[in-house]
Amino acid sequence: MLSKFTEIDEEFICENCGKKVEKLGYSCRNHCPHCLHSKHVDINPGDRQETCHGDLEPIGIENNSKKGYVIVFKCKKCGQIRKNKVAKDDNMDLIIELSSRPI
Repeated sequence: MLSKFTEIDEEFICENCGKKVEKLGYSCRNHCPHCLHSKHVDINPGDRQETCHGDLEPIGIENNSKKGYVIVFKCKKCGQIRKNKVAKDDNMDLIIELSSRPI
């Protein structure tokens, strides 16, 4: 069976805040640790097959029993919801702020 996860850990410039984002090092970097925004580029993690390329705005936090805290994103362009684990270097002030918002 083929994996639906392609491991890509690369640095990038955040299109939302303009800051340079370093590789995560222990998993795949999915979002900016400074502003928590992401880019809608994957259908399955790491495949870069999504054609939308909209801004994935963080809209909330969920506590997943298997993954821990997960950021919930909503694409500003197409409206799709995506989720990704909180990274060790994410802006905790923004994580706390998101946790107080109902999804």
